[in-house]
Amino acid sequence: MSTYIKGKYQKSIYQNDSGYHIGLFKVSDTNNEKLADYLNRVMTFTGYFHELNELDTYLLYGEVVIHEKYGEQFQVTSYERCKPEEKDAIVEFLTSGLFKGIGEKKAKSIVEVLGKDTLKIILENPDNLILIPGITKANINMLHTKLKEYEASYELILYLGNLGFSTRDSMLIYNHYKEKTKDIISQDIYKLIQDINDITFKKIDQIALNMGIEKKAIIRIKASLLYIMKEVSNTYGHSYYYKDELTMLLPRVIKERVAEEEFNKGVEELEKDILIIVKEEKYYLKEMYESETLIVRRFRRLNSNNPLPIKDINQKLEELEENLGITYNSEQREAIKESCQRDFTIITGGPGTGKTTIMKAITELYRICNKLSYATMLEKVALLAPTGRAAKRMGESTLLKSSTIHRFLKWQKETNKFQINEYNKSKAELIIIDEASMIDTYLMANLLKGISANCKIIMVGDDHQLPSVGPGQILHDLIKSEKLTVIKLQELYRQGKDSNIITLAYDMRAGSINRKVFNKEDDLTFISCSSNNIIANIMEISSTYKDLSYKDFQILAPMYKTIVGIDEINKNIQKIFNPKDQLKKEIRIGEVVFREQDKVIQLTNMPEENVYNGDIGIINRIITTPKKEIHIDFDGNIVKYTPSNFNNFRLAYAISIHKAQGSEFEVVILPIVKNYNKMLYRKLVYTAVTRSKKKLYLVGDIDALDIAVNNTDTDIRRTTIKDFLINGIK
Repeated sequence: MSTYIKGKYQKSIYQNDSGYHIGLFKVSDTNNEKLADYLNRVMTFTGYFHELNELDTYLLYGEVVIHEKYGEQFQVTSYERCKPEEKDAIVEFLTSGLFKGIGEKKAKSIVEVLGKDTLKIILENPDNLILIPGITKANINMLHTKLKEYEASYELILYLGNLGFSTRDSMLIYNHYKEKTKDIISQDIYKLIQDINDITFKKIDQIALNMGIEKKAIIRIKASLLYIMKEVSNTYGHSYYYKDELTMLLPRVIKERVAEEEFNKGVEELEKDILIIVKEEKYYLKEMYESETLIVRRFRRLNSNNPLPIKDINQKLEELEENLGITYNSEQREAIKESCQRDFTIITGGPGTGKTTIMKAITELYRICNKLSYATMLEKVALLAPTGRAAKRMGESTLLKSSTIHRFLKWQKETNKFQINEYNKSKAELIIIDEASMIDTYLMANLLKGISANCKIIMVGDDHQLPSVGPGQILHDLIKSEKLTVIKLQELYRQGKDSNIITLAYDMRAGSINRKVFNKEDDLTFISCSSNNIIANIMEISSTYKDLSYKDFQILAPMYKTIVGIDEINKNIQKIFNPKDQLKKEIRIGEVVFREQDKVIQLTNMPEENVYNGDIGIINRIITTPKKEIHIDFDGNIVKYTPSNFNNFRLAYAISIHKAQGSEFEVVILPIVKNYNKMLYRKLVYTAVTRSKKKLYLVGDIDALDIAVNNTDTDIRRTTIKDFLINGIK
């Protein structure tokens, strides 16, 4: 039997538009002995509710959890309102303010005549109220109407629950549609997928089939097509699809053969509803088409603006070089000057060309030329990156405030929406975006919506690195169009000239490898061995770096599974860096043992805690009794985790190459074996190699490296930004 607490709602500490509450609840009864201490006391609760008031008695079902800020809480999974049964409770309810014009005297008269079934009688036969002295026709109509509304909301929540929706989903649905809920579901239950964040196709489709919807109903075909397009987009990064792809995949989802006329009918209605756009036999999701065209129009317009010459810019730059103690090469000087004089600039180049270095010069020259104070710079200049670590590196380079794009746009996790948007724009006048190859089409479009149409934009990145996790390949398309201002940094800067790591990286960009580059100097080592000996070699190398900061040493691998995957490497390397110790507490989560001082990586964005996907930290405390807690230190930001979010992090002695993008480490170990099969491709391995600043070890099979360098098939993404820039938007 589920744990419950019964009692009265006191107040909400926090609530949002989705019906989520953190509040206080006075407990009068419970079926859990461990909660006996809360009887006649107030307890914190969390959960989704469509309406709460201080007069009703509620039964809350759920479990006790420990929250890092609020301590012990009752996490509600479902609830029910207990109807008032005693006469005094009914009087209190009728005088609660919900029923305007009903005071205590009238309420007592009603209950005295109708008894304990007062509410039922009012709902079923309100004319019985005529018998009560002092009750007007207006009172009767109001009581009946309000009570029906009050009951209807609970009936809808119950209706949704009976269909198979969780309480949380029921609340999201009810709060969105209110009294229209049943009508919407009966007309087209698949509409919920479009209207409500976190309601998935698979969940809705199963409920729809249980309701008796035909497998080839047109509303199901339409929803299935949208689902397929989103899935393909997220899996392969494409912006558009072809008819033969959709007709091939549709029967797999529908689990029925679909005739061409049925497919065409679905497409026709989706076009009519403006949910998809078909152009030149290319099928786009509406959001994708609008995002691509917005990006193209904005960048093309900014790029077409005439440069505003800065008086004595060469002299100002020379003075800046003297102040900073740096001499820029001709390419870098051009990039700095163009960035300050133009409204749109892309700066691209491989490792060692000084992309990060010149950001300091750009921001300083912009400040000097516009006569801005540092305080004003904070308002007018935004330094942005897709990851927290890349943003931090920008801040360290420029000595200015930097941020992730999500944080700048004030992303709300619960609604998956940005508070900085087309209706509430940022006041920034200059945006500099680092690691621009990681930005997907949707994120770029949302950034453009959130800034002024005249805001200057500088994009910095290496388009030979991995593209974004989300759909699109923005930086690649912008550069390849050859229609925008692009400054290519090709001259190696300082230490890069003598780096074998840099030499390897440029060989990989060119599609070939000179094996003589390995083991030539101390910075680049290749250790040849079989898959069975990979981990032993990694352990031996790692043991020589035990005293190096966790920020400076990193093992990178393409896959989590297999005998040389990330999971297996972490289990073994933990023995080197943080072996079992009686002085260190530990805790088992699934198959993994975590102990104090373990290196871990964050897997999701938690903006409320200022910790983001890819951030690396150290476990500094584990609590196992009375409640489990893990405290992780992210560069001085201590974040407390409880069992409800233990899956938000994992060991990080070895991490994926995707997670490492945007970061740099002094020493990197990269296993490279044929076992990685489909993960052996050029951009992935190139990205791993360029994460290393001073020392790189490759361990495994040199032939596997050749396979990766020659495999560019996975780089192909179908997008139209490049085509739109060259040929115009049709």
